[in-house]
Amino acid sequence: MQNRRQILNLAAGFAAASVLAGSATAWAGSKGRTGKFSGLSNHVTTGKAELTSSSVVLFNDFSLDGAPDARVGLGRNGKYDAGTDLGALKNLKGKQSYRVKNGVNVSDYNEIYIWCRKFNVPLGVAKLGN
Repeated sequence: MQNRRQILNLAAGFAAASVLAGSATAWAGSKGRTGKFSGLSNHVTTGKAELTSSSVVLFNDFSLDGAPDARVGLGRNGKYDAGTDLGALKNLKGKQSYRVKNGVNVSDYNEIYIWCRKFNVPLGVAKLGN
């Protein structure tokens, strides 16, 4: 009788773990919101970007003509939020990703920015769709 209970408990544990793993896999595979960059402040910024629940991804077609202290961050309705700074731009061209800081609610934002911290101006913005 005890062996049967142990087997049933073990089976229930595996079933619960399987359900949880399936939920995590579904979440991890979900796509975020995407947008296409437009240049600002006399800079040429092009390409697509995506905002997920935990990261910003600049796609292979991303390009910035150059600027000092370029950063990646988020904004809403034309206003950059410096509190969402995700770090220095890694490369002027190509695919790259940036982790969203803990405590940042990505649903509060509808734009991805390339921002020049040195001169406090936007270099490009991608307005996000659904």
